[in-house]
Amino acid sequence: MAAPAQERLDVVATTGMIADAAREVGGDLVEVRALMGPGVDPHAYRQTRSDIVALANADLVLWHGLYLEAQMEELLLELGESRPVVAVAEALPQNLLISHDDYEGRFDPHVWMNPNLWSRVVLEVRDAMIGIHPEAEDMFRTNAEAHLQELADLARYTADVLSTVPAEGRVLLSAHDAFNYFGTTYGFEVAGIQGISTESEAGLQRIAELVDLIVARDIRAVFVESSVSDRNIRALIEGAAARGHEVVIGGELFSDAMGEEGTYEGTYVGMIDHNATIIAAALGGEVPDRGMQGLLN
Repeated sequence: MAAPAQERLDVVATTGMIADAAREVGGDLVEVRALMGPGVDPHAYRQTRSDIVALANADLVLWHGLYLEAQMEELLLELGESRPVVAVAEALPQNLLISHDDYEGRFDPHVWMNPNLWSRVVLEVRDAMIGIHPEAEDMFRTNAEAHLQELADLARYTADVLSTVPAEGRVLLSAHDAFNYFGTTYGFEVAGIQGISTESEAGLQRIAELVDLIVARDIRAVFVESSVSDRNIRALIEGAAARGHEVVIGGELFSDAMGEEGTYEGTYVGMIDHNATIIAAALGGEVPDRGMQGLLN
């Protein structure tokens, strides 16, 4: 049902990345709420009572899909039988997706790590909004085009800054496998202690394998994630030290959640700018002061 032109559409998004896209596309016509805030792990997130109320009352619900919100999937699918509920990443062509190692027939959900791929998700957000409020189609399309240009600029910056990392240093080791799209896009070898889902366990054998990798490849920096405990990363550092190899934390990356609301890093563009700049700097690349737009904290 189309909302009256004078009312703001009530949009509920599961993740901060989707909420950011909704705000960019919807502009002043939408009121957007993200269920999962900074530092929240979407793989393990379970809906609260207030979430259920918000979802049931929303004009539009936007969720990621690709098994990212594993604990909420049943609820969202059931809700979609009676209300506008759109899994915005499910429409991505399968030939652009990376197969999920842990679940047959599933795909790695972390598509936001490639800005060009995320641009396709923005188009799905746009089309979902047009579907419930066609009177504002021109505005939604105009806003989406402006945001897509921002994402194109971001993609160029990310490629440029990461290209300055020496070839032998292009190994990204973090808490879980959230960076496979990043690695494929920018030519980095990616290793995570846990699997694609943070629900998978990291055993002692996996830690030992990665310590061997760190020592053999002379890796000097590893990365923690804002939404995952740093316990396993510190175990890696200690394991490497026991082998006489010094490795440091190169910085904190945003993997499954953005930065604090109201900050540059609390936007999708700022999140990816932060990640690319931190990774390049820690691994021997050349980066501008405070990132692409000079806005990084």
